[in-house]
Amino acid sequence: MTRMKILFAFVCLFGFSALALGEDAKPIKVAPADAKSHVGDLAVVCGLVVDSAVPKYGLAGHGKPVSFYLDQPGPNAVFYFSAFGKAPDGPKLLIDAYKNKRVCVTGKIDMMPANGLPFIMATDRDQIKTEAAGK
Repeated sequence: MTRMKILFAFVCLFGFSALALGEDAKPIKVAPADAKSHVGDLAVVCGLVVDSAVPKYGLAGHGKPVSFYLDQPGPNAVFYFSAFGKAPDGPKLLIDAYKNKRVCVTGKIDMMPANGLPFIMATDRDQIKTEAAGK
């Protein structure tokens, strides 16, 4: 009976340690136009911020979400990401930080049912990195 307990403990220890020590999934790099094919994936999407939009209302404690469109603006948009700009000047400061710049945003790609656009909700500004010009 003791051997069975030892064997069971051994299997549990090594079986669970593989899960605990496993690497986190690394995000894949995806172009904005290809994001629609990667809904549900953890990805890095890089592109030029060509447009932005701020809704009339915000979320309590978070401010107003600002949507940034990469590579294609307006009705022909292919991808966007949203980040929060806290009051009072949050949205303006956020827009100024990324307007006309190449950025990479990391996160899970979701699909907006209303317009069929893939997006990433950047709840943390660390998910957004600006790229150096010429990259």
